[in-house]
Amino acid sequence: QVQLVESGGGSVQSGGSLTLSCVASGFALEKYAIGWFRFTPEKEREDVACISRSGDTFDYADNERGRFTISRDNAKNTVYLQMNNLQPEDTAKYFCAADGTDGCGRDIGFYEYRGQGTQVTVSS
Repeated sequence: QVQLVESGGGSVQSGGSLTLSCVASGFALEKYAIGWFRFTPEKEREDVACISRSGDTFDYADNERGRFTISRDNAKNTVYLQMNNLQPEDTAKYFCAADGTDGCGRDIGFYEYRGQGTQVTVSS
């Protein structure tokens, strides 16, 4: 069964940190680019970051402020999103998705698989 499962969300205060994990099962994650997206009722869906098969990374939501770091451990079939200096506007449900074309596209439509998400809540 193909599955992506996110974990690591929670509630933190402004300035805090969280590391999200995305674990794949039923397929070899190393063959896919993995993107992180987030959803809020206000902004709807927003792309956060992506990592290609070869490890190239793309930071979309953080505007290159260096707060978010995406990484992968293919041996563990896992992709991580390290988030530092979290702010209330980062509050969202975060989910990961897998793209077999390795395009790291910004449109969720390019991704074949997605998880159910993990909630991140940042209080001021």
